[in-house]
Amino acid sequence: MMWHKTITRWSTFIVMAAAAGACQGQAGLPPTVNDRVQLTTVASGLEHPWSLAFLPDGRLLITERPGRLRYVTMKGEVSEPIAGVPTVFAQGQGGLLDVALDPDFGANSTIYFSFAEPGEGDLNGTAVARAKLEGGKLTDLKVIFRQLPKIDSKNHFGSRLVFARDGNLFVTLGERYSERDSAQDLGTHLGKIVRITRDGKVPADNPFVGRKGALPEIWSYGHRNPQGATLHPVTGALWEIEHGPQGGDEVNLPEAGRNYGWPVITYGREYGTGLAIGEGTAKAGIEQPLYYWVPSIATSGMAFYSSDVYPEWKGSLFVGALAAQLVARLEFGADGQVKAEERFPVGQRVRDVRQGPDGALYLLTDEDDGRLLRLTPAK
Repeated sequence: MMWHKTITRWSTFIVMAAAAGACQGQAGLPPTVNDRVQLTTVASGLEHPWSLAFLPDGRLLITERPGRLRYVTMKGEVSEPIAGVPTVFAQGQGGLLDVALDPDFGANSTIYFSFAEPGEGDLNGTAVARAKLEGGKLTDLKVIFRQLPKIDSKNHFGSRLVFARDGNLFVTLGERYSERDSAQDLGTHLGKIVRITRDGKVPADNPFVGRKGALPEIWSYGHRNPQGATLHPVTGALWEIEHGPQGGDEVNLPEAGRNYGWPVITYGREYGTGLAIGEGTAKAGIEQPLYYWVPSIATSGMAFYSSDVYPEWKGSLFVGALAAQLVARLEFGADGQVKAEERFPVGQRVRDVRQGPDGALYLLTDEDDGRLLRLTPAK
């Protein structure tokens, strides 16, 4: 089932479709389309892969949304499922989601992963677990965080895991679609980014610690469905992307205690009707996105490029797109604002984007026959 293929040509349809989704960013930038890239299939036959992590031995860990965790080699070899993954709610957008290595993985063999956890009846919610990776199985598994409350929904679970430089863990959480007003309610985890320690405790300097009616894990709020997050390679600051409705996909720099607007302000519109949502696109006391897309490209997965291997990419932010089936490269000016957007058509739903140890970008495509792809500039 595994095969390798280098794609050197793109259909006119794909290129035109990517270009047609004209982007209106903070400065109203039109995107350029670049099909002069080399895209190689490293592995295929994955069922809706969601996340990947590079292991010190050169292999990758890849999650599949139905609830499987596998080893994958750069030769395209895909292992049997790793034992010990807990039962996941594998319906709609739910399932086994992100995976991240402990900052001290070399010493403790510990990984962290997020998943849609089933509850009583039809209830479910995003959860985070840690476990030791021992060959073909997980041991010492412990759920360290559960989104509150669990609700009956199949959508908007989030959820990316990012370790900060201080060792604390950021977790991005969706508002579960049917509970969008809860993104503004500090008494829930819905539509929030939370910050916890490696054992799931609350850092003492979290912004809402001690505030009545607020959950102490919360870092920032007013998020819709953040499915991408990463640290800036120079500043160490957290960046995230989130889905908007029919437009309004956002790039944000979530700071402690800040409100990022959903659903009070947004550049998106109601599905189907196109009606306005909330109070407009701006309001005092609510943060603006650094960049946004209208119409939506359906953002998922993001990575800063920090390698010297391809200097023309260094410092850029790469963002995957599901609906638009592409990777967007955002280039920044001296003022820190986006000055250009370049799009690389992929022709499949891009779920995750990571920089590899070899300086290439690696993508996961969220399909029944999902693939691990290697993206580099054309030679």
